[in-house]
Amino acid sequence: MDENVTPTGIEVSNKDQVLEIAWSDNVVSRYPLHGLRVNCPCVMCRGGHGNMGDFEPEAFLEEDPPRIEIRNIEQVGNHAIKITWGDGHNSGMYQWKTLRWLDPENHKQ
Repeated sequence: MDENVTPTGIEVSNKDQVLEIAWSDNVVSRYPLHGLRVNCPCVMCRGGHGNMGDFEPEAFLEEDPPRIEIRNIEQVGNHAIKITWGDGHNSGMYQWKTLRWLDPENHKQ
């Protein structure tokens, strides 16, 4: 991803179970909420500092995943968002480059 590509809009639909990001290069990414929660980038969810770059993009392709909700999203500087999940977890910072890489369209077979 071009480092200059940034979000121009972020929409959450707990009803539809999706977070949608519109990017400055006119790409729109749609992330199932369960997949985002499974891929929380915090050290606890990743299983330690040595696993910080290990993600599970296949979680976005699960059929009939458990429902989860987003309570809040905050921007962190100019590089990330912090999501507060319905289960109270909120320590993961989702960087733009990670979100763009995790785009489910990039991982379909």
